[in-house]
Amino acid sequence: MANILIVDDDPAVQLTIRLLLERAGHHVTVAGDGRKGLALFEGSEFDLLFLDIYMPGMDGLETMRHVRALRPAIPIVVISGRSITPDSYAEPDFLKMATKLGAVASLQKPFRADALLAAVDNCLKAGESEGSEVNASRR
Repeated sequence: MANILIVDDDPAVQLTIRLLLERAGHHVTVAGDGRKGLALFEGSEFDLLFLDIYMPGMDGLETMRHVRALRPAIPIVVISGRSITPDSYAEPDFLKMATKLGAVASLQKPFRADALLAAVDNCLKAGESEGSEVNASRR
């Protein structure tokens, strides 16, 4: 079905997402940090990208900036294990920031399998409609 890149530094999260997506029929590639993810992204054609926000080296937001420069329309799902708190003194809500910077969806770890698969389906449908609009405008 879709060619999906997962960029996350947690092997357990990588495995969980990969198994869920492969069982749904998708082809999955995994990278353990932003630099490796970007190198894989530049070398292959992906339909969807999962990006962890907090990773050593190049974090998810920086990786997303580079990806957007290369392929502005690719759907990106950001994921994070940091808690979301309404406390005004807490750290910023990076999942919300990432969606404002161009991520199509966000998932808070731990997430449910059905939420992950729904996010994938919605992102791929959004990507298909954008692709058909681009193709229609080229005619």
